[in-house]
This record gives sequence, C-alpha cells and structure tokens, in this order.
Amino acid sequence: MRSRHVSLVIARCPAEVYAFAADPDNLPRWAAGLAQSEVRRDGDRLVARSPMGEVTVTFTPRNEYGVLDHDVTLPSGAVVSNPLRVLAHPEGAEVVFTLRQLDLSEDAFERDAAMVRADLERLRSLLEG
Repeated sequence: MRSRHVSLVIARCPAEVYAFAADPDNLPRWAAGLAQSEVRRDGDRLVARSPMGEVTVTFTPRNEYGVLDHDVTLPSGAVVSNPLRVLAHPEGAEVVFTLRQLDLSEDAFERDAAMVRADLERLRSLLEG
C-alpha cells in the first residue's frame, strides 16, 4: 500500500486555516470530494452527500495541534481513515492530506490524488481570495 502526501501552502495563519477547515458548514465550499451538499449533524458524526453516495464523517475532536484527521464511512460500510494536518509554514499554513492507495488501482489512486489537490486548491482560494 502506497501513501502520498498532497500539500499546499495557504497565505493565512494556521489557526485561521484550521478554524475554517474544521467548520462542518464550510465543507461543501471546499471539500467537494467529501461533501457536495449541506452537511447534516448526527451527534458527533457528519452526514454528507459525496461522489461516492451518502457518507458519514467523524473528525477528531478540535485541538490546538492542527489535526483534522477524519474517518469516512462509505455507503458499503467500509471506513477510510484520512490524516489531515494544518501546519505552521514560513509563508502561512501548510495543509497536508495523506492519501493511501489501499485497494485502489493506479488510475483510481491518481484520480483521488487529483481530487484532493483540487479540494485543497479551493480551500486556498477561499481563504486567500
């Protein structure tokens, strides 16, 4: 199983990037690979319509370390753990998403990496725009 770190720098302080990305109401604005519509809350879980169908998302509790790890429960019941970090960077904040190939074909892995990159680009555009 391969992993790939997809990252980019956002010219905003890490606390601002973290606060925006951690807010479930903002997910449809930047995380199209995860939420294509308004996010519904179900206790500690979030329910969203995604390209894969309806998914349930559970984020790690808010913290001061920039950790936005989240588990996504797919319509099949499979759970995918997604490490996501907001790190201090000399030019602002670096957002790092770790993508794991798991059982994906090479083509599907590359498509997922491109989708993550596009999501992070939208996040940057929203926060820098």
